[in-house]
Amino acid sequence: MNGKGDKEEKIIEKLRSKYEERLKKQLLGEEEKTDKQEKKESVVYSAAYEEFRKEYLPGHLSLYERACQIAERLLRANVSEKRRKKLLELIRITHLNATPEGITSLALIAPFLVLGLIFLVTYLIPALLLGEASIFFLLAGMILSLLSYYLLEKLPDIFATTWKMRASNQLVLAVFYLATYLRHTPNLEKAVQFAAEHLLPPLGLDFKRLLWEVESQKYSSLKEAIDNYLQLWKNDAPEFVEAIHLLEASVYEAAEERRLNALDKSLDLMLEETYEKMLHYSHSLKGPITMIHMLGIVLPILSLVILPLVVSFMQEVKWYHLAFIYNILLPICVYLLTRQILSRRPSGYGGKSIEEIAPFLKQSKKKKVKLFGATRYLSAGTIAILIFIPFFLIGISPLIIHTISPDFDIRFMGVEETPEKVIGGLSFLGYQRECIEGYEGTICTYKGPFGIGATILGIALIAGIGIALSVYYNILSREALKVREKVKRLEQEFAGALFQLANRLGDGLPIEIAIKKVAETMKGTPTGRFFNAAYNNITKLGYDIERAIFDEHVGAIKVFPSPLVEASMKVLVDSIKKGPIVASRALINISTYVRDINRLEERLKDLMADELSSMKTQVGFLAPVISGIVIGITSMITTILVNLQERMGMLQQLGEGMQQFQGFSSLLGMFRLGIPTYYFQIIVGLYLLQVVYLLVGLINGIENGEDILAKRGMLSKYMTSTTILYSVIAIIVILIFNFLAATITTTGI
Repeated sequence: MNGKGDKEEKIIEKLRSKYEERLKKQLLGEEEKTDKQEKKESVVYSAAYEEFRKEYLPGHLSLYERACQIAERLLRANVSEKRRKKLLELIRITHLNATPEGITSLALIAPFLVLGLIFLVTYLIPALLLGEASIFFLLAGMILSLLSYYLLEKLPDIFATTWKMRASNQLVLAVFYLATYLRHTPNLEKAVQFAAEHLLPPLGLDFKRLLWEVESQKYSSLKEAIDNYLQLWKNDAPEFVEAIHLLEASVYEAAEERRLNALDKSLDLMLEETYEKMLHYSHSLKGPITMIHMLGIVLPILSLVILPLVVSFMQEVKWYHLAFIYNILLPICVYLLTRQILSRRPSGYGGKSIEEIAPFLKQSKKKKVKLFGATRYLSAGTIAILIFIPFFLIGISPLIIHTISPDFDIRFMGVEETPEKVIGGLSFLGYQRECIEGYEGTICTYKGPFGIGATILGIALIAGIGIALSVYYNILSREALKVREKVKRLEQEFAGALFQLANRLGDGLPIEIAIKKVAETMKGTPTGRFFNAAYNNITKLGYDIERAIFDEHVGAIKVFPSPLVEASMKVLVDSIKKGPIVASRALINISTYVRDINRLEERLKDLMADELSSMKTQVGFLAPVISGIVIGITSMITTILVNLQERMGMLQQLGEGMQQFQGFSSLLGMFRLGIPTYYFQIIVGLYLLQVVYLLVGLINGIENGEDILAKRGMLSKYMTSTTILYSVIAIIVILIFNFLAATITTTGI
C-alpha cells in the first residue's frame, strides 16, 4: 500500500510541477507582453472610439498626423525624456494619432524642405535660365526655414491651446449636465454618458474617451479615469477639478440634503470662479491690445510713408522685399502675439457650434446659381473665386496693357512726348524709362507703373480679395447664425418656461395638459412654438412625451437644435416616470441652473465691453482709414520724386556743357525711380486684410472662445466694411494728393 501511495504521490507531484511550469511560462509571457504594451507611446483605442475621433477631428490635424508619420519613417529623431512627457500630454489633449518622435522629426525635416524649395525656385533656376539670381530670396528662405522650425516645434502647443480654449467654453455646461442628471439619478457612469451625449466636441470627445478607456479596461473604474483626466485641468481650471470632485462625492452621500447641496455648490463654484478669472483677465488686456495696435497697425503702416524716400536712395530695395516683410514676417509676429493673449484666456462660457447639431445646415453651404440656363449648386469657395476673377483681371490690367502696348500713354492718352517725359503721376500707366550706365554700355528699362490710373486699378485687386472672402464667410455662416440666434432666444426664455412647467406639474396636472398650458401662456415666442409642436405631436399623432419631443422626423427638438433644451427635456422624460412631483423638482433646479448660466454670460459681456469696443473700432475704422491715407501720401511722394527726376533730367539736357550745370549729374544720380505706388498699394492692402483676419480672430477668441461660427460671421462683416472703407478713402486721397503733387512740381519750372 505504501509503495502504491508513494507512486501516486510522485505522479501527482510530477503533474503539479508540470502545470506549475506551464502556468509560470504563461504568466511570464503575459507579463512580458504587458511590459511591451506599456512601452508603446501610442494608445490603442477601440474601433468605435477611433471612428468618432476621425469624425470630429479637424482636417488640419489629420494632415498634421500624416505629415508626422511620414517624417518619422524618413528620420526617427531622438527625444529627451522631459520633452517626451510634455509631447505625450499634448498628444493626449488633442487626440492626435502621432508620436513624440514623429512630431520632432517633422520639425527637423520641414525647414530643410522649405529652404531647398526656395533655393531651387528663386535662386538656382533663375541663375541657370537667366544668368542672374538674387541673394535676398536665399536669405529669406533661411529666415523662413528657422521660422518653420520654431512654429512646428510650437505647433502641438498651439493645437493644445486651441483645443483647451474650445473645451474650456464647455466646462460650465459639463458641470451643469452632470449635476442635472445626478440630481435625479445618483449614478456617476450614467451622468458622464449623459454629458458626453449632449456636449459637442472637443469636451464631448474627451468624455466619450473616458467611457471607452474604462470599457477597454485601460482604467479599472470610471473614477480612476476621471481623476487621471482632471490632471490636464489642474493648472488651467482648478475650479473645474474641484467641481468634479464635489460631484463624485455627492454620489456617496447618504443624506439626501447633503447630496443636493454638493451638487448645487459644484455649479455655483464654477460660475463664481469663472467670473472672477474673467474679471482679472479683462483688466490685463489693455496693455497687450495697445501693443498689438501699435506694432501691428500704426507703426508698420505709417513707416511706409518714408519708404519712397528711402527707396529712391537705395536701388537694391525692390517691391518683393517689402512684400516679404509686410505680408509674411509681420503677420507671423502679429499672429504669435494674438495667440499669446488668447493662451491666457481663462475658462468661460463661450459660443456653441450649431452645424454639428443641425446637419441640414451643411446643405446651406452650397448656393443655387443659374449658369448658362442651367441650375447648379456651387460651393462657397467656387462662388468666391468667381467673384474674385474679374477684380483680379482689373487689378493686373496695367501690367497686361503695358505688355501689349508699352507706349499706351502716348497712343491713347493723346500725349505728344516720349514715355520718359510723361508726367508719371497724372498719366494713366506712368511707366518710366530708366537708363543705367554699365559695363556693356547704357541699359534702358521701363519701370512702373507710376501712373494714377494704374494705382487706382490696383485697388480692385484688394477689393476683390476682401469681397470674395466676405462672400465666402457669409455663405458658410449666415444660415447657421440665424438658427443659433433663434436657439439663443429660446434658451433665454427657456428658464422661465421650465419654471412654469414645473409649477403645473407640481399642481398635479398630467404632462400633456401642463405642456399645453405653457404653450398657451408663451404663445408667439420660440418657447411657445416648441411646446406647441410637442403638444400637437401628442394629440394629433398619438405620440408619448418622449417621441413627441425626440422623434427623428417630427420631434419638437428638430426645430430648435439646442443641446441645453435637449438635455432638459431628457431629464423631464426620465423624471416624469417617477411621478410629476419628482419631475417638478428636477425642472425647477434646471431652471435655476439655466438662469444662473445666462446671468454669467451677460456679466462676462459687460466685463469685456470696453476692450472689445476698442478693438472693433481699430479693425472696422482706424486700420482701413490709416491705410487709405498712407497710400495717398505715398502716392504723392512717389509722384513728386518721379516728376522731380524728369524735370532735373530736362534741366541737365538744357545745361549740358555749361559749368554751372555740371553738378546736376551727381545730384541726379542720387535720385532714382523707386517702387511704384501700384505695388505699395497691393502690399499695404494685403497686409490690412491679414491684420483684419488676425484681429477678428483675437476679438472672437476673447469674446466667445474658439467659436468658429461666430468668427466666420465677424469676418464676413469686417471684410466687407474694411474693404469698402479702405478702397474709397484710398481713391479719394490718391486723386487729391496726386493733383496737388503735380501742381507743386510743375509750378515755376
